[in-house]
Amino acid sequence: MLHIKILFYSVILFQLQLFAQNNTLERILKEKELKVCVWPEYYGISYFDTRNQQFTGIDSDLAVELSKDLGVNLKFVNSSFATLINDVTSFKCDIAMFAIGDTPQRREKVRFTTAHLSSDVYAITTKDNRRVQKWDDMDKTGNIVAVAKGTYHEAIMKDKLKNAELLVVDKMHQREEEVQSGRADVFMTDYPFAKKMLASTSWAMLIEPNTTYQKTPYAWAMNYDDNEFYDRVEQFLKDIKNDGRLLKLAKKNGLEPIVNLK
Repeated sequence: MLHIKILFYSVILFQLQLFAQNNTLERILKEKELKVCVWPEYYGISYFDTRNQQFTGIDSDLAVELSKDLGVNLKFVNSSFATLINDVTSFKCDIAMFAIGDTPQRREKVRFTTAHLSSDVYAITTKDNRRVQKWDDMDKTGNIVAVAKGTYHEAIMKDKLKNAELLVVDKMHQREEEVQSGRADVFMTDYPFAKKMLASTSWAMLIEPNTTYQKTPYAWAMNYDDNEFYDRVEQFLKDIKNDGRLLKLAKKNGLEPIVNLK
């Protein structure tokens, strides 16, 4: 009988915990805190500037706006593309806001909002790389193409590359280091990060695709089965598109070419 009672109360406790998790908006408003996962190395999106100890970028700016609209405090939680799924599904944060590519693989695990940005794929090489000077040079035998683990570029290049070797790295700055050192010929990235490389280095050269390669919508990610919070975030997205905040912050961060105002 004692075992049955313990099991009964354990089930009740689990159900209460699940209910609390699935009422994120209610908890946010009650605790007066919004926890937002960000990747602190994402230039133009959610970049942590060590000089002033502040986040800069469109999504960190929009996280501030969302917290203001909700009337709560904002807490940034460091994340990455490699840990994104686990960080969201384990409730490490309420929402991940760092221009996350909405892909079928990720959609199986997390729920995406309406896209607010979209970007094609770009390549970064060195100015003195003689093997790769244009897009058509990249997928050739003997070349090494680096991608960051967990990014959507990993899946795209696994599918697209036929001759070059794919190198998947999982350490911070490793893509850049592999290319700068000559151990890799190019690394794949997107519009915001490509802008950073050109602005912050003297060795990087941008290679753009001849035509659209694979444009990907960028959105925010959260857990499924949490309709109230999802609907509130969707309303926020409609508001910032209509009142001009999204366009204003896109211009501020140099991302107007990839902003989605529809």
